[in-house]
This record gives sequence, structure tokens and C-alpha cells, in this order.
Amino acid sequence: MKAIVLGIFGSLFFAVTFILNHSMELTGGSWMWSASLRYFFMVPFLLAIVLFRGGMKPLITEMKTHPVPWLGWSFVAFVLFYASITFAAAYSPGWLISGTFQLSIIAGVLLAPFFVTTLQTADGVISRVRHKIPKISLGISIVILLGIVLIQMPHIQDVKVTTLLLGTLPVVVAAVAYPLGNRKMMEVCGGRLDTFSRVLGMTLATIPVWILLAVYAFCTVGLPSANQVFQSLIIGISSGVIATLLFFTATDLIREHQGKLAAVEATQSLQIVFVIVGEMLLLGLPLPDSIALWGIFIIIIGLILHSFYTKILREKQARSVV
Repeated sequence: MKAIVLGIFGSLFFAVTFILNHSMELTGGSWMWSASLRYFFMVPFLLAIVLFRGGMKPLITEMKTHPVPWLGWSFVAFVLFYASITFAAAYSPGWLISGTFQLSIIAGVLLAPFFVTTLQTADGVISRVRHKIPKISLGISIVILLGIVLIQMPHIQDVKVTTLLLGTLPVVVAAVAYPLGNRKMMEVCGGRLDTFSRVLGMTLATIPVWILLAVYAFCTVGLPSANQVFQSLIIGISSGVIATLLFFTATDLIREHQGKLAAVEATQSLQIVFVIVGEMLLLGLPLPDSIALWGIFIIIIGLILHSFYTKILREKQARSVV
């Protein structure tokens, strides 16, 4: 339950991303600056935390030992994820992007066979067991998918196909990249780093890409406005530091159990509620229509089902230990 609570609070802070990215697009800010500035602002805060906790030396050792996985999976988890999200913000409101991003819940379940756990028996025999897709978690996630389809339906009727694709397909990419990159990096680290060090390492590993994107943005659209810099700072602190640390801490707690991981990832479905309220209050957007609201309701029901299933798994595990 602790992991679920952390995931919910993470989704609250992460909702800031969708609201402010849409706000910056409405005022003419470039998605390239929105993406790169967030990670630039994350570095000093994460660096201060890791230095205070004495985690720099083990982080540097880990990154030197496995440089290719660090660069590759950090790119997937951060660059493919966030560049896609900010690009889509130019074509869709934040609540629609947030709703589509809930596909990450289903992606997280389907990714289970790509991961293995190393087990050692009492007589010292070591074996590698490949995870299976948790069927009950998949079924619950399909319920959430139904909700996502419903929130998309009214939007499909109002926009051109090109706009819909540009506002949706990048989010689908992000929805797969985020859980895949996060889980692969947990596998690479093997519990040797805490969440703060891992997030800092992944951020540093992607900084060269963000610098290149910022240079390209400067050459094509010029410098960002003061308003965009300020909003990017808020996103960097709220979503980049607080939300990422909360979510990664939650997944670290249950990283060996695919069903529980799916439940934690399902907490991100609450983002859409936070985003809708935020966009109504801050940007003056109207309440989504009744079909979309039913979709949101179904997504929340799916989250509740995931929570109950996690509780059942925890009680079953406790009984087996006894």
C-alpha cells in the first residue's frame, strides 16, 4: 500500500507537466525548449540531494561499469518519453494527452516477459526466471484501456486526422518508453543505487541530447521567453524531481513483482483527474463532455481494482511466509 500511495502523490505532481506544457504551447513556446529546460533544471536539485546523501561515488562507479545500458535506457526513459509528450502538447489539450498516456499501464503489464529474476536455491544453484504476463493485472488494465478509448471518442469527432495522429501517436511512444526505460534501469542497477542516485544518473546520461535539442531550438526559434523558462522551472521541480522520485521510489519497493508494479503504474491514471481540474482552474478550459467523463470514471475504477488486487497479493504472500 505504501507504494500505491507514493504513486498517487507522484501522479499529482506529474500532472503539472501536462498543464504547463499546454499552457506554454498556447503562448507560443517551443516544445524543444519545454523538453530540454526541464532536465537542465533537474540537475542542480538532484545533484545537491545525491551529494548530501553521499551517493556520487557509487553512482559514478555504476555508470562507468555499464555505460552503454545507462546511455541507452536513460534515452528511452527520459528522451523518448518527454520529447514525445512535449511535442504532442502542440496538438492536444493536457487532459487528452494525460488520458492517452495511461496506455503506459498496459504497456507495463505486457513488458513483463522482457525481464528476468535471478534466483539462488539453498544448495547454491543459480537460475534465471523470465517473468510472465500477470493475467489478472492485464485484464484490469484492459478496463482502463476502455476508459482511454472513451475519452478519445469526442476528440476524434472535432479534429483533423493529421492533428489527432500528431497529438496521439507521440504519446503512445512515450507510454511505452517510460515504463520500459524505468524497469530496464532498475534491472541494470540491481538495487545497488537508491532512487535519487538513479534519477540523477539517468538525467546526466541524457544531458548531451538535451543540449543538442536546445542548440537546435536556439537556431530555429530563438531563445525561450521568461515565462517559458519560469514554467519549465516549475515542471523541473514538481514533475522532474518530486514526481519522478516518488514514482521511481514506489516502483523500486516492488521491482521484483510484475503484478504489483502494474498496480503502481496504474496510479498514474489519476493524473487525468488532476489535469482536468488544473486546466479548468488555470487555463479556463471547459469540463470534458459526458462520454469523456465516463471514460475517466472507468479509468479510476481500474485503478481501484488494481489496488485491491495488490492487497490480495500482499496478503497471499504474507500467508505463504508464515
